[in-house]
Amino acid sequence: MSLRATLYAKPGCHLCEQALGELERLRRRYPHELQVVDISADAELTRRYGERIPVLNIAGHESEAPLSAAVLERALRRANAS
Repeated sequence: MSLRATLYAKPGCHLCEQALGELERLRRRYPHELQVVDISADAELTRRYGERIPVLNIAGHESEAPLSAAVLERALRRANAS
């Protein structure tokens, strides 16, 4: 699996949980390795992403909340086409 994605999130964030569920669902169609980063564990990440989470980063391209299924699929499709 060569496609790597990072989801910036924090515990208790329902939008983050929804995005994570959608990414898992999309994994069969768009194989990817997902790293979930808890922004609450890092002051700089909290400052950078705090009001925008969840944020998905694939190859330097960021998509921020709201991360609907369509937005996530588009990001994965674009990355797989590269």
